[in-house]
Amino acid sequence: MNNKLRILLAEDDENLGILLKEYLKAKNYETDLLPDGEKAFLSFQRNVYDLCIFDVMMPIKDGFTLAKEIRETNKTIPIIFLTAKSLKDDVLQGFKLGGDDYITKPFSMEELLFRIEAILRRTQSESKLSGQSIYKLGKYTFDIQKQSLFSVDNTHKLTTKETELLKLLCDNMNDVLERNYALKTIWIDDSYFNARSMDVYITKLRKYLKDEPDIEILNVHGKGFKLLG
Repeated sequence: MNNKLRILLAEDDENLGILLKEYLKAKNYETDLLPDGEKAFLSFQRNVYDLCIFDVMMPIKDGFTLAKEIRETNKTIPIIFLTAKSLKDDVLQGFKLGGDDYITKPFSMEELLFRIEAILRRTQSESKLSGQSIYKLGKYTFDIQKQSLFSVDNTHKLTTKETELLKLLCDNMNDVLERNYALKTIWIDDSYFNARSMDVYITKLRKYLKDEPDIEILNVHGKGFKLLG
């Protein structure tokens, strides 16, 4: 594990917040604890963080609103949501806002640590983005290192997950990218919510490429996806 990675923790439950902060400190993560989304956003603007953990239900500014504001300035920092809700719509909303994972209360500290480490391994390692780094998709250029999809008149800054998923599609151009393979490569496991999260990202990639008629992402029923070009 890297030394002294810094985490922004927004949690309005003081007891849980202190417990989490002390546990993460013991695991060698420097952690800033803020009691609401507004204070957390100010802290985010003033400091550099490697990962964010946001409670969804907070006073003044909730976790989803906080994540949305952060995503407007930073597309790539990993965000984990803590939620007392397990409703599908809430989880999917978190993924649509660019969340990387969620964990439902009550949870074990070990489970949270596992999710943090899995995300940081994925986002901090360049190995997933090694090999070919530039792809041509019709009028678009896909630059993996810059996490960017751009043309003469349009630029889309991609999140880490969008980059990894589009790279897998490009590496399997005109062939089927198996759904379970993509899930286990990018999301670690193929759970229901991770599968729905991947569907959200596929929809985003289609939106980015919608004005390029020679490029299309197809659903292959029962198998996965195919990038045609």
